[in-house]
This record gives sequence, structure tokens and C-alpha cells, in this order.
Amino acid sequence: MTLIGWAQIALVLILVVAAAVPLGRYIAAVASGRVTWLRPAEVLFFRAAGVDPERGQDWRGYALAMLAANAAGFVLLFAILRLQGMLPLNPQGFDGMSSWLAFNTAVSFVTNTNWQAYSGEAAVSYLSQMAGLAVQNFLSAASGIALALAVSRAFARGGVRELGNFWADFTRITLYVLLPLAVVVGLALVALGVPQTFAGYVTATTLEGAEQVIPLGPAAFQIAIKHLGTNGGGFFGVNSAHPFEGPSAVATAIQIWAQTVIPFALCLTFGRIVSDLRQGRALLVVMLGFVLAATAGIYAAEAAGNPLMTELGVDPAMGNMEGKEIRFGMPLVALFTATTTGASCGAVNAMLDSFTPLGGLVPLFLIQLGEVLPGGVGSGLYGMLVFVLLSVFVAGLMVGRTPEYLGKKVQAREIKLATLGVLVLPATILGLTAVSMVLPAAVSSIAAAGPHGLSEMLYAYTSAAGNNGSAFGGLTADTPWLNGTLAIAMLLWRFAFMVPVMAIAGSLAGKVKAPASAGTFPTHGPLFMGLLAGVILILGGLQFLPSLVLGPLAEHFAILAGKTF
Repeated sequence: MTLIGWAQIALVLILVVAAAVPLGRYIAAVASGRVTWLRPAEVLFFRAAGVDPERGQDWRGYALAMLAANAAGFVLLFAILRLQGMLPLNPQGFDGMSSWLAFNTAVSFVTNTNWQAYSGEAAVSYLSQMAGLAVQNFLSAASGIALALAVSRAFARGGVRELGNFWADFTRITLYVLLPLAVVVGLALVALGVPQTFAGYVTATTLEGAEQVIPLGPAAFQIAIKHLGTNGGGFFGVNSAHPFEGPSAVATAIQIWAQTVIPFALCLTFGRIVSDLRQGRALLVVMLGFVLAATAGIYAAEAAGNPLMTELGVDPAMGNMEGKEIRFGMPLVALFTATTTGASCGAVNAMLDSFTPLGGLVPLFLIQLGEVLPGGVGSGLYGMLVFVLLSVFVAGLMVGRTPEYLGKKVQAREIKLATLGVLVLPATILGLTAVSMVLPAAVSSIAAAGPHGLSEMLYAYTSAAGNNGSAFGGLTADTPWLNGTLAIAMLLWRFAFMVPVMAIAGSLAGKVKAPASAGTFPTHGPLFMGLLAGVILILGGLQFLPSLVLGPLAEHFAILAGKTF
């Protein structure tokens, strides 16, 4: 690790936080309907859909509207992927996807996971990329932010049933937040060399006389929303490690900025909606602290290098550069990996399968902590608020006082629902991984032997269940078993977590806010931030430490002992 490397990391994070402050204020204004510069388009959409934006919905109505929007998106995307061979804008002549792969991919993009069991430039037409995948990148992100706004209103209001209107939030977020940001970031990427064209693939002759096919396509603007929406699905197979997706260190820095700015900004949006910016800042500080700690862990592990390679005479001064590129450098690889797994994005600019065992453990554990650090757009905020409720409950147990947060009493109903939501992740990850490690149809997909093979399978289900989408690699994922079970994992965490969260919001919205008293536990200071971080760590450690011991930790100690598998 170097001082220049840490300066690069600090510069990018400073730019993220500096942009998050005004963006958080702006999103709060959008949520309240005070932003109107695209009002004609907004009104047109509402009239065409028969939506009254002023008509509020309770938590059930809001949740059902969200589920209906996502179900329609799934059907549309599944049809496009299955029928792409008969649709236009397919210069490569790709056939439609198989049913299992189309099912997995449609679920993946609708749930904001963007796990890919295919290579984009070898399987997906231009129309499928734009009208299918890119559209869902916008809509899945807008769904997450809409629910975060609804949950925020539950803490701000008292004695009410309505949490806003999903269709109004959904439309305004897309029009006023995601589309403008995607245009700006997309233009920046085009200027840096990312292709945005309908031209067909180009065949070039190499110096050796062989022919090489160079894929092109309308990539830049899809890459912009894949990061801004914490989606992560690559236009090309190797994602941001592809020279057309990540052409330079500057492009990589922009992508890191894009995949973190909205999750951080939403913390400040929350503070403005509840009329207490200190609460939003506290959440942001906890998220930022975990990002820095994860970046340091990855940076240290990869900079230390691989002892087995050192024994073979490889100079350890550069660290473990396998699967990484000099153009990005170790610092931006570490920060990119920490933010993409902490932010539920899933894009990668290095091959995680080539990380050292400890370097690979960090992103794996970040996802297992619940994807709230800072989490996906919207989902990170409402997921963090679930941990906040658990934290004030723990604090209440310690002092013998009924827990409360922002004047709302946190009682048995909310804690039961929060516990139900939190348990979805470990039950899905550990249950499906355990079955897959003994089922021949699944074990045959594993390429590596020993603990690393377990890590590959564990990471696949962790990534799917956490709606992340990144992969260790080394796993043949395009099989009926993995396509089906990974899709189930994606659906469970996205919607089996969303619905309890909305039920919590409905319960809290109906409660009258109590004024703060001398006995009120402050939830904006260092003490509470430490408690919140501890609850997140303890829950993740208790649930997943045994599996991590059998996977990356066992591989680490085996390498120290000079053993390979």
C-alpha cells in the first residue's frame, strides 16, 4: 500500500460525498413533488396510466403496486430474451435465450441483481440490451428508491396510513433523478472512449495474421445506469474489466462515483424527510466507515501478494496482480471492489476469483452483512433502517426502556417483522449452498477443488440472495439447477424482504410521534453509530462465520502451509 494509492481512494470518496450532499437535497425535493421542470412529461405519463399522483396508498397498496410493476417488467423482459432471434436490431444474428437462462436473466434484472450466466457480446442483441436490460436497470432502481422514500415518510409522519403514491414516486424518480444522471454519466463515458453505436461487430487482422472479432454496441448509456442504479450487469462479458467498459482509470473513478453517490445521498434525503439531518449523517458515517474498512482490507490483502507465487520467484513488490490491470492500479481495484459489493452493484473491474483468500473474503462478507453498506439504491437505506430498529431494540433491552426511534415506539410487531426480514438472507444463502454442495447436478459446475470450490458456490448464492450480481467465477452457472435456484434466491431477498419492510413502515406510520425526553436514547451520536455498526457485524458474524471458516479462511491457512488443491 502506498500514500499515493490512499490519496486516490480519498479523492474519489471526497467527490462522492461532495456530490451526495446536494443530490440528497434534490431527491428530497423530488419526493415532495417540488421539482417540476419536466412536469409536461410527468402529467402525460400519469394521464396515460390513469394515475392520480395525489391519491395516497397505505403500505399494502404501495407494496402491491410495486409488485405489479416488477411482475410486468419480468414478463416483458422474458419475452424479449426468448424472442430476440425474431426481433430487429440483432446484427449478430443471435438466437433467443433458452427458457432457463431467460428466466434467470429476467429475474436477475428485475430484482436489481444483474447476475449474468452468459456473455453479453456473445448472447444478447442490441434490442435486448436497450429495450430489455437497460429499461429494467432504470425500473428496478426506481422501485428501490421509491420504497426507501415510503419508509422514510413512515418515520416523518404520525397517526397516518398513507405512505405516498408508488406510481408517482416511481415516475418522478425515473424522470428527475435517474434519467438526467444517466445522460451526464453516459456522455462522460462516451468522451472517454466507451462505444455508443449501432454498428455491427468489426473483424480485425492481428499481427500474427489471425482474425479477431471486436464487439461494439450501444454500451455507454447502459453502463451509466448499471452503475447509477447499482445494477451491475455488464454490456460485455467481463464487465468493467473490458477495455470498452473501463477504458481508463478516470472512467473507473467515474464508475465508482456513480455506484455510490445515490446510496449515500439517500441517507441525507432521509434526514431531510424526517426533518433531522443528524440522523441521515449518522447513517452515512456508518456506511462510509464500512466502505473504508473494506477497502483497506482488500488493499492490504492484495498488496501483500500470494506466498505461493513468491516461493516460485515472482517479485512480491507489485502485490497480487493476477486478474487485475495496471491501468486501474491496486487502489482503484480495492475501492471498486469494496463499493461494488457494499453497494449491491455487482460490476467488477478485476476478477474476484484471482484475489487472495483474504482479499476475496472481504467482498463476500460485505454482501453477507445485508447489502446496506451503503447498499443498493433505496434498498440500502431501508435495509439499514431495519438494522437501526434492531439496534434501538438492543439498547432498550440494556437499559430497560421501551425502544423508540425518531419518536416512534418500536414494539413487538416491528421487531418480529424486522427479524423475519433479516433471516431471509442467511436462510437462503446457507440453505441453497448446503444443498448444492452435495447435489451432483450442482457440484459438477464447480471448477476448483477444496475450500476455493466451496467459496465459489457460497459466493454465487451470496451474490444472488444479496441482489449483488458479481461472481467469483470458475462456476458453470448456465445449468437448469443454478439458473433456477439462483433466481429463487434473488426473488426471496428482493421481495420477501421488501414486503416485511413495507409492513413495518405501515405500522410505524400509524403511530403518533412522542416528543423527546430526558430518557430518549440519542440516535445521531458516536455511541449509537458504534452500536449500529456492532449489531451489523455481530449478526453477520454469527450467521456466516462458520461457512467463511470452511471456505476462504481454510484456503488462506492452506496457502500459508504451502498446500495447493
